[in-house]
Amino acid sequence: QVHLVESGGGSVQAGGSLRLSCVASGYTFGSFCVGWFRQAPGKAREEVATIDSAGDTGYADSVKGRFTISKDDAKSTLYLQMNALKPDDTGMYYCAADVGFARCTGRWVNRYWGRGTPVAVSS
Repeated sequence: QVHLVESGGGSVQAGGSLRLSCVASGYTFGSFCVGWFRQAPGKAREEVATIDSAGDTGYADSVKGRFTISKDDAKSTLYLQMNALKPDDTGMYYCAADVGFARCTGRWVNRYWGRGTPVAVSS
């Protein structure tokens, strides 16, 4: 059974940094696409960053140059380093895995979710 558990969220002032982590279990972590999504209050969940089995990454335009996604396959852990945070980055951050798909296509055919970790950025 696939489990994804996020941690590292919190409250920070604008310009600050946070590092999110997601520990995965129940499948071969390094073989498939994983990524981070976020959902602000009253808004739809949006894709923030992805990383595939080869380590190729993708980012939403709103976070390019500020956020960095990475993973440690040996630890089955996904990370999101968030720098220069803005109030618009506030929301619940979710880890996701597209089990069975090595490349990140954006379709998320067989997606599993974590329960999320909250991020609040004050101005």
